[in-house]
Amino acid sequence: MNVVESLAGEIDMQPGSTVSKVVVKEGPLRLVLFAFDAGEELTEHTASLPVVIQVIEGSVAVEAGGDRVHLSPGGWLFLEAHEPHTVVAEEPSKMLLTMVRSA
Repeated sequence: MNVVESLAGEIDMQPGSTVSKVVVKEGPLRLVLFAFDAGEELTEHTASLPVVIQVIEGSVAVEAGGDRVHLSPGGWLFLEAHEPHTVVAEEPSKMLLTMVRSA
């Protein structure tokens, strides 16, 4: 059993940077935490698997398929595999990226 009592406490902000940390990589499941300083971004990219982006702290804007969505704590977004997208931190933010490989 893996237990994380506070996702936000698992990663620290770095001024002017984006930081990532893999918290689970077991079997088909991969969980990656990101901490973004305000204005930091993940430029347009794709993931080889479907993903769920969940905001833990702050707020981020995600652009995909010509739409721009603003997410705050508790908000989440599902993206299909290979869907081009960007993520921009509107303020210092932390998010969880979940990927599950199909069997």
